[in-house]
Amino acid sequence: MTAAALLVVALVLTIAPVRGAEAVTPDDTARFLAGLPPASDSPLAALANDTRWQRHARYFDSLFEREDANSLSKVRAFAQEHLTEKHDTMLYMFSGPDFLYATSFFPNASTYVLAGLEPAGDVSQLTALPRPTLDYTLQNIESSIGTLMNYSFFITHNMRTQLSSGPIYGTLPILYVFLARTGKTIHDVTFVDLDSDGNIQTWNESASKRSNSAASGVRIVFSAGNGPWQTLYYFSTNLADGGVTRSGFLTFCGKLGTADSFIKSASYLLHSGGFNKVRDFLLEHSATILQDDSGIPVVYFDPKKWRLQPFGHYVAPLSIFARAYQPRMAELFRKAAPIDFGLGYRWRQNESNLLLAQKIATETTESGLSPRYSPEPDNQVETKGINPKPRPPNKRRINGDSNTWGSWQRWPGPARTGQ
Repeated sequence: MTAAALLVVALVLTIAPVRGAEAVTPDDTARFLAGLPPASDSPLAALANDTRWQRHARYFDSLFEREDANSLSKVRAFAQEHLTEKHDTMLYMFSGPDFLYATSFFPNASTYVLAGLEPAGDVSQLTALPRPTLDYTLQNIESSIGTLMNYSFFITHNMRTQLSSGPIYGTLPILYVFLARTGKTIHDVTFVDLDSDGNIQTWNESASKRSNSAASGVRIVFSAGNGPWQTLYYFSTNLADGGVTRSGFLTFCGKLGTADSFIKSASYLLHSGGFNKVRDFLLEHSATILQDDSGIPVVYFDPKKWRLQPFGHYVAPLSIFARAYQPRMAELFRKAAPIDFGLGYRWRQNESNLLLAQKIATETTESGLSPRYSPEPDNQVETKGINPKPRPPNKRRINGDSNTWGSWQRWPGPARTGQ
């Protein structure tokens, strides 16, 4: 055989699919992407012998072991001690695909609802992919998840670059990895849309092949070992006032009943005035809100309705979010209990903060209605060391969702809070 013929054969072997397009279960796919061995009878079992996949597995073994020791085990201990009032529904707005912290703080929810701008995406049959495509996908997943592990939030621009297109893209492969690495077994995956009344429509195709919806996503049914089945929804939707009004997303969430809510690394969008509907919804429908300082401004928590417990250290936001400084938070956190883990934009341990807000019974007026709470301007605490007229942030987005573009350019500061 000539040298040219040998070269052609080598090229064909390199670009050929790794195996025939045999059906693979979502659970085996998730385990493979997460660097965990698939079932022995899985069509993916042979691929786990590949040296590139074995390097991928070792990298994730090391990464998740370190993250569990440094942070996640401490998050779980915090949750066990402080998050004792549990509800069936867990809401995580501006989350991107961050199921990792959702399940670490709230492991027993029956239904998780995550929402961001990133598309749900798709995961094609891995056995049908050419080897270079599969290797490239594993590399991109490593980069995206490595960002969360290092900083506790996703960098949206990086995610869009790394997982924006191709046979494996969007939030779904990241959700798969987090489900597998937290010991979950996936039983079913269905693509879903919401209509304007918050009703679910199911599809067999990925979002890119369906009709346009203002809230499209994926529903994943899973369990922890032999435990009860749980449901995870991820919706790609615009949470700004104009978008969320039409999407049916909040109507859908309202049907799930009282919730525990979590907000982290949310670009301070709930400070900006353009996300009032989401803010008001969370205050009305949540029994517990756990958040860092990028969540709901503290002045919106009516002290007659909410019990606030601060944890960690509150320092000024990053310079690009300087206008979101809250003097009242500084006052509240003067006697905060410590936390031994970091998260959010101030992810270093001694700079991180968490506010636990738990709804309490409220007294009613003679008419039987609770009076509406109007927050006072947040100008009662001296802002030492903070520039009273900081420069507006630039356009760069650093959070794991979001509806950020344009919001900070238009925002002159929280008009109702005086921060």
